[in-house]
Amino acid sequence: MLSNIAARDVETLIHPYTNLSTFRETGPLVLERGHGVWVYDTDGRPYLEGMAGLWCTALGYGNEELVEAAAEQMGRLPFAHLFSGRSHDPAIELAETLKELMPVPTSKIFFTSSGSEANDAQVKLLWYMNNALGRPRKKKIIARRKGYHGVTVATASLTGLPANHADWDLPIDGFLHTACPHHYRGAEAGETEEAYSQRLAAELEAQILAEDPDTVAAFFAEPVMGAGGAIVPPAGYFPAIQAVLDRYDIRLVADEVICGFGRLGTWFGSEALGMRPNTLSFAKALTSGYLPLGGISIDEPLYRAMLDESVKLGGFGHGTTYSGHPVACAVANRALHIYRRDRIVERAGERAPHFQAALAQLADHPLVGEARGMGLIGGLEIVADKPSKRQFEPKAAVAARCVAFAQDEGLIVRFLAGDRIAVCPPLVIEPDEIDTLFERLTRALDRTAAWIAKEGLDPMPAP
Repeated sequence: MLSNIAARDVETLIHPYTNLSTFRETGPLVLERGHGVWVYDTDGRPYLEGMAGLWCTALGYGNEELVEAAAEQMGRLPFAHLFSGRSHDPAIELAETLKELMPVPTSKIFFTSSGSEANDAQVKLLWYMNNALGRPRKKKIIARRKGYHGVTVATASLTGLPANHADWDLPIDGFLHTACPHHYRGAEAGETEEAYSQRLAAELEAQILAEDPDTVAAFFAEPVMGAGGAIVPPAGYFPAIQAVLDRYDIRLVADEVICGFGRLGTWFGSEALGMRPNTLSFAKALTSGYLPLGGISIDEPLYRAMLDESVKLGGFGHGTTYSGHPVACAVANRALHIYRRDRIVERAGERAPHFQAALAQLADHPLVGEARGMGLIGGLEIVADKPSKRQFEPKAAVAARCVAFAQDEGLIVRFLAGDRIAVCPPLVIEPDEIDTLFERLTRALDRTAAWIAKEGLDPMPAP
């Protein structure tokens, strides 16, 4: 029987990324409060939040400074927009700080309310820019299979996950996908990471030439792929890709929605992986997830094109009501102050070896084919047979079962397509909490192995 609050939920809410049918039987995990890296359900049971909420609560839960910043701004100016030349100090201050932090030359900042909106704006501005430059054919955009860039019509088209396309009539025309840079799954026998990177770059170049370089506007990429499996690119990948993009005047857009603001031990993932993007998208950890806020960097060539279009059309016809919301901006300003004052980014880098060592130990587990990460993010892949890398049938939902066991152990992690499990704790996690996280995840894997044996699950047939 579902509790009263769970039954109310089932009858009133639609939950994103949820099996709506089975959910009617299982009901929700209803959380009531949080502190640090811990959240508590309505029965007072604690869970180590191993996903930082949804890759975002970098500063953990219950941060009183962020609460205070929101309350102060609510009392002073709870809402103001940026339309028609209006402004407010929180947005101005935040844009100034972000320009200073950006790892690439940046002329302006444009605010949105989410990562999906940020990437959607990137797409529109790419089209807008090429119209301004007299290149109306240069509109196609390439992203990667298993990449994740959002859920609007445009950004779900960028996203390279089948579940985001099936029966949604997506992707729309003009959105293309190239190979996922996953060495564990994609490399040929004996192929080094460097050789694999060069092969993927050659495949991208062939795809661009087949499409006609004069029709390709941009390449979108996450530094470390998030919802597609917490996948770290192979050595040399981005320099090899950048060389191809440079040859054909194709812009690189870095989707920093997950990796931005310290996740990889640097302010932005682009710095850690040798990317040279023209523009960046950001969101999530900018406010530590406390309020919705995202945005994009605008480089000078893009800004000049926007100015030309304003002259031509009489204005810049894009924006949303909550772009640069003053309360969200005030919280972001306080969050960035905390990041700097408390060396959060540097501390994340210092904790990363401990985190990655504990993650790597899981590779010895009989169910784990790959356990790899970077900074304070990691992914592992469950396999039925380690030598052949054969997986269980998708309908067995083995990773989902493991995540359920983890929740029973008092740990929240996330299952992803391909029987992968992601781990992405708040950046403020302490060493002993890292140990607790992986102890509980190991117990969940052990319970999953016992369940597999009991159910008699077999690997998928060999191809």
